[in-house]
Amino acid sequence: MDDDQRPVNDEEAAVDPARLLQIARLGELKLQHHDLDASIHALECSVRPDQLQIARLKRQKLFLRDQIVKLENDLMPDIIA
Repeated sequence: MDDDQRPVNDEEAAVDPARLLQIARLGELKLQHHDLDASIHALECSVRPDQLQIARLKRQKLFLRDQIVKLENDLMPDIIA
């Protein structure tokens, strides 16, 4: 059997389009979070750092982190220990 004709298992057949959108959104948020981190670092290393701008970026970064955590929690199944 060719790789192109391999059987689809139950997991692959049950892919939820909404879940795929959440995963894509999570990737976007993580990229934005990383970009903000780089921007903050660049501003902090400048000769005269703009503390107000740095504070705004840090707040925005925290907001993104909250969204990332919420999405990750939504994507993870509840595990009863």
